[in-house]
Amino acid sequence: MKFLIDINHPAHVHFFRHPMGLLAERGHELIVTSRAKEMALPLLDELGVRHVVLSAHKGGGLLALGQELVRRDWALWQVARRERPDAMAAIGGTFVAHVGRLTGIPSLVFYDTENATLQNAITYPFARRVIVPRCYQGHLPSHHERYDGYHELSYLHPNRFQPDRGLAERNGLDPTRDNFFVRTVSWQANHDLLETGWSVSLLRRLVSWLAERGRVHISSETPLPEDLAPFAYRGRVGDVHHLMAHCRLFVGESATMASECAVLGVPAIYAAHTGRGYTDEQESRYGLVSNLRQFHADRLIDAVSAILQQPANVWSERHGRLLAETIDVASYVANRIEQRGAAL
Repeated sequence: MKFLIDINHPAHVHFFRHPMGLLAERGHELIVTSRAKEMALPLLDELGVRHVVLSAHKGGGLLALGQELVRRDWALWQVARRERPDAMAAIGGTFVAHVGRLTGIPSLVFYDTENATLQNAITYPFARRVIVPRCYQGHLPSHHERYDGYHELSYLHPNRFQPDRGLAERNGLDPTRDNFFVRTVSWQANHDLLETGWSVSLLRRLVSWLAERGRVHISSETPLPEDLAPFAYRGRVGDVHHLMAHCRLFVGESATMASECAVLGVPAIYAAHTGRGYTDEQESRYGLVSNLRQFHADRLIDAVSAILQQPANVWSERHGRLLAETIDVASYVANRIEQRGAAL
């Protein structure tokens, strides 16, 4: 069979990497369409994945996103009409849902972001299946299903990933002291409309405090001020999880990276005004994430201090419980695509 995977964000590359490998091993043909956003294209290229670029992210706002929606729907429709895949899959899935409805090709939408209300409203009704983690808290259509896990377990489950300390050190890990990973985002994604993030002064205060206690690695979607530039992560994009897995903790605005650290057994602080069902569950069920909706520098530093006071075995025990209660998501995703959206 032939399947189309639509990639719109760097995290989508990670999510589909192993399912695509499993499908290829089973003899299926894959078509990958992509979007020029942040490091998505370099990641695909690093992995040797052939892909067709359909559009580029050119900033936020309803007008820009609406224009891209029309252009990308048209471009994807042309690819789908030419290739006639047996099914299409994507995270978020707006484009595959629209094109799938127009062409009659089954579309599978994998998603975990409840606050993307506008995107979900123009996507879910048109998809063949909407597939979400068990912790998803938002409205869902009747044609949905849930699974025991998180998106990040598609590529960071122990069956798929083993942290390599040598790679971590080659990508910036300081083996002589604690390492801290900080993430800031641009708030220009379609699910970030009207959202605002950290101020530069907050970032400076946090990094200054952390730098007194260890090595700080900043991953930022926007250029850093000159005084913070020395802390920027400069390793290979595809190796960042090896570094994250060996950090003492994570603190940032990215729910995805907070969840990545949680499934790696690294305690995480997710500090943003809007929440996610998966980070909420990772806090309430496993105690691996601290969710801060209202925050300032002192509050962030207090949360970091609380984590640093905990013994290391606390996090390993909580991590073991998380892995025992979740699935190898990559296998599940590959199986659902192969089943072409039919009900279980």
